Amino acid sequence: MNILGIETSCDETAAAVVKDGRTILSNVVVSSLREHSRYGGIIPEIASRRQLTCISAVVEEALHRAKVNEQQLQAVAVTGYPGLIGSLLVGKSFARAYAARLGKPLTEIDHIQAHLYANFLRDPDDRTPAPELPAIGLVVSGGHTSLYHIRNPRQFRLIGQTRDDAAGEAFDKVARVLALGYPGGPAIEKKAAEAKKGAIKFTCAKMPGTLDFSYSGIKTAVLYHKNEHAGEADYPVAEVAFAFQDSITDNLADKALDACRRHQCCTLLVGGGVAANKSLRHKLIERGKIGGIKVHFPPMPLCLDNAAMIAGLAMHQA
Repeated sequence: MNILGIETSCDETAAAVVKDGRTILSNVVVSSLREHSRYGGIIPEIASRRQLTCISAVVEEALHRAKVNEQQLQAVAVTGYPGLIGSLLVGKSFARAYAARLGKPLTEIDHIQAHLYANFLRDPDDRTPAPELPAIGLVVSGGHTSLYHIRNPRQFRLIGQTRDDAAGEAFDKVARVLALGYPGGPAIEKKAAEAKKGAIKFTCAKMPGTLDFSYSGIKTAVLYHKNEHAGEADYPVAEVAFAFQDSITDNLADKALDACRRHQCCTLLVGGGVAANKSLRHKLIERGKIGGIKVHFPPMPLCLDNAAMIAGLAMHQA
C-alpha cells in the first residue's frame, strides 16, 4: 500500500511516499528557514507564500524519487493539525484537491503523533525491528513538549505537556538573549560544547505530582543573568549556554523516564527537532539503561518536520 504524505505545518514544504506504513520510498523536504533567519523566528506569511509556490513541484519530485505514478497510490495523507493556520491551509487545500482528482481517500494526521511514529519508519534496505508497544512517547520541538502513552498507532493518550513555553521555543528565546542566532537549538548546543562546565546553574520548574513541563522560568532566569552582567567583556556565554541546556535536558529526561515507570512501559519513543540534541540523547539512553528502558530516536532527518511520518501513520489511522 503506497501512501502519499504532505506536510506543511510550519516553514517546510514536504511530500513523501511510504509503502505499507513503514518503508520510505521517497522523502522530499524544502525549507524556507533561510528566509526566516534574519527575523529570528518563523514569519507565518513568508512560510505559507513559499509553500504555495512550491508544493506542486515537491509532490511531483516525491513521486519521481519513489518511482511511483499517481495510479499506484492507494491514499493521500496530510497534516491536519496543529500548526500555522496559513501553512496548514495550503497543505490541506492541495491534498483535498489532489485526492479528489485521483479518487483516492484522504486522511488528516496529527503532526505531533506523527513525530513519534517516525521511529517506526525505515529505508528499503533497513530490517531493524519496529519498537515494542505499549510505549511512552516524548515529543520535543519548537512548538510542543508533550508526553503520550501509546498503546498502538491508533491510540495516543496525552499524559503531560508544557504549561507555557515549549523546550524548543525556550532554546530559540535564550539563543536570542545570548546573541547566538536562529534556530536556537543547534546554536546553543554548539556554544555549550565550548564550556568548561563552571559554577553557573539554572533550574527548571519541577511541576511536582505531574508529568507536565514549564520552561518560561528558566528562560527568564537566563535573561536576568545576562542583564545583571551587562557590559562585562568576559561574559561567559558558553557556560551559560551549557547550564541552560543541561537543566532543560535533565528535566526532559527525568519526566520521560518517570512516565515510563508510572505506566510500566519499557519503551520510550522520542521525536521532534530537539530530539537531535546530543545531550538529551545521551542522558535518555544512559539513564534508560539503568531502568531497563529501551530508548528510540528517529534518524536525524526524521527528527525534523517531514512528510514520511505523516504517510506512515496514515496507514494505521486511515
